[in-house]
Amino acid sequence: MNMNPTRREKVVQAILKRKVSAIIRTDDQQLAAEAMSAAVDGGFEMIEFTLTTPGAMELISTFSKRSGLLVGAGTVMTAGVTREAVSAGASFIVSPICDPTVVAEAARLDVASIPGAITPTEMEHAYRFGADFVKVFPEPPGGVDFIRAIRGPLPHLRLFPTAGVTPDNFIEWLDAGCVGVGFVRSLFEPNDLKSRNFLAIRSRATKIMDRLRARP
Repeated sequence: MNMNPTRREKVVQAILKRKVSAIIRTDDQQLAAEAMSAAVDGGFEMIEFTLTTPGAMELISTFSKRSGLLVGAGTVMTAGVTREAVSAGASFIVSPICDPTVVAEAARLDVASIPGAITPTEMEHAYRFGADFVKVFPEPPGGVDFIRAIRGPLPHLRLFPTAGVTPDNFIEWLDAGCVGVGFVRSLFEPNDLKSRNFLAIRSRATKIMDRLRARP
């Protein structure tokens, strides 16, 4: 047992414990901040700002200063952007693809990496590159059954899907063997964002967290 875990090891353990991540992608920095605050108020302790959101680095910096929050950067495509995100305060790096230079840079900076993959070969490559988790992306054909099929011959993979995950089905993904799941549009519904209905987002977040806590 490592008595002095690295920052990366602590982040990995935190992700394994928290299991659910709130992921926002909007074209409005202030809207992203308020919507994410609603999710945090609803109980989320792991969050991700995609870098396609204006001011994402500033949002990462601001939210990473909040006590008890694990903050990540999404849609990270290069090693250089990985450095910027970690400098801003990101504890984990998420990508829609698997670029070994991003995985390696995250490891060098002592943070966790979650590259995207969809086929068994891509997932295994991500694992061999040193990724801590594999983001199952896009939504896999067959949904939860796809996860079970992958987990059969490749039980060592830590799978973390985002597409296709909803407040109604996320427990099924976890029960199928995923170590965690991410909520994007199913938490931050477009109509709620458009109308700035942050109460609805907070309520949805609370229900997700209640279901997670009630899971055997």
